[in-house]
This record gives sequence, C-alpha cells and structure tokens, in this order.
Amino acid sequence: MTSPVRAPHAASPDGRWLRRPRPVPAPRIRLVCLPHAGGTAGAFYGWADALPDDVELVAVQYPGRQDRFGEECVSAMGPLADRVARELLPLFDRPVALLGHSMGAALAYEVTLRLEALYRARPRHLFVSGHGAPLSPRGGRTLHLQNDDAMVEGLLALGGMDPAVVAEPELLALLLPSFRGDLTLIETYRPTAARPVTVPVTAYVGDADPGVPVAHAAAWSDATSGEFSLRVFPGDHFSLVVGSEIVTDVSRLLADPC
Repeated sequence: MTSPVRAPHAASPDGRWLRRPRPVPAPRIRLVCLPHAGGTAGAFYGWADALPDDVELVAVQYPGRQDRFGEECVSAMGPLADRVARELLPLFDRPVALLGHSMGAALAYEVTLRLEALYRARPRHLFVSGHGAPLSPRGGRTLHLQNDDAMVEGLLALGGMDPAVVAEPELLALLLPSFRGDLTLIETYRPTAARPVTVPVTAYVGDADPGVPVAHAAAWSDATSGEFSLRVFPGDHFSLVVGSEIVTDVSRLLADPC
C-alpha cells in the first residue's frame, strides 16, 4: 500500500469536493468517482449500496452546481485535475481506485498522472467509461461556443441533458453555466504529452454509444504501461452509469488482490 502523502495545500476541510454517500469506517479500498460534463456527485450515489461493504464510494463534486452554485466552474482541464489530485491525497491512507465517466474519464486519467508523478500516490486501478483514449481522434465538437438554445439542442441529441430539465426554464438557467463550463473543458482538452499511467486500466463502452467507437475505447491500452482490459456492454452513452453490469464488474476487479 502506498504510504500516506500530504498535499502542498490543505484539502478542503468542509467536504466541498468529496462526498461519501455511505461512509465506511475502515474501508479495504476507496472508489473515487468523477462525473460526466454537467454531472454531479449524486450521479454515483446509487452505486454505494451495490458495492461490497468494505468498499467506500467517494464521489467528486465539481464547483458551480447544486450546493456549489455560488462557485465559479473550472473550465480548463489542468486546474481542475491539479485541484482534484490534491483533494484526493488524504484518502491514500487506504488503497484508492479511480473511475470516471465521459468527461470524468479524461479527468481521472489526468488526475492519475498527477498523483503518480507529483505525489508518488499510485491508485490501485483506473476505470474509464464512455470516453475515447486521450490520443484518439476527436470529433471537433464546439457546443461550448454555441448560444444557449443550440447548446441545449446538441446536449439533447447526445443524451447529455434530461428533457424534463429543458421544460423547466428556471432550472435550466441554473444549470447552463455548469454545462457550458464543463463542455469548454472537455472540448478544448488536449493532452500535453502521450505519457502513460502505470496503473491497470479497464475501459467500458456501450455498443450503441454514438460518440465513442469501440476502437477509441480500446485505444486506452496505449495510455497505460500496466495491464489493460476492455469491456463492451449493451447500451448507449449513459446506460453504463445507471446499469448494474459495470458496478458488478468494478466490484469483481476491486476484490482481486494486487
């Protein structure tokens, strides 16, 4: 197990960044989950009771949403990855695995790079879902540059926004800044180097995901010098995080000693 490490700046004492829907007093391992663009920590709360009793789920809450509405969204990958990596350091008194969906997958990769290179904190496993490998060809989407109506239309087409939200103008107005900030982050994200992580990586993709070809998910094999596996499940982009198959598979892999 990696020795405890300390951040150069203290982690948030009020738990703004990290949420534990089912605290575990002495977890065997912690699973840190990073949400998709426009998403919240609550996207993973349903996973907590589906994981083994000795696995503690920790979900990251980005600024600019829900109880963090008063804070400015972070719309660039570097600053967000830097901050999340520092926030996670106190968790390394136990083994830690990272899982990210969609934008969260790219963020989890960048956070893992920083944990390994800057803090000698090596996660046990990196799970990436619904996102192509960092160096895979990109579609060139620019939703973040569109006006609100066009951005919402694009998100609806991608399945990234609930139509019920669009039907509530006041709620939509509250959510638009976080969607635009996150879209800016992921649509302008370019890896600064083709540097692999050293941890095992498991990539998940839906066979009907319109934005992530299976080949792009398979290319995560080049993003690690460790073991790699690819899992293809029936479904679209968001069915992975609401279905039970991925939770079952993650639980199985977390149970494997390494």
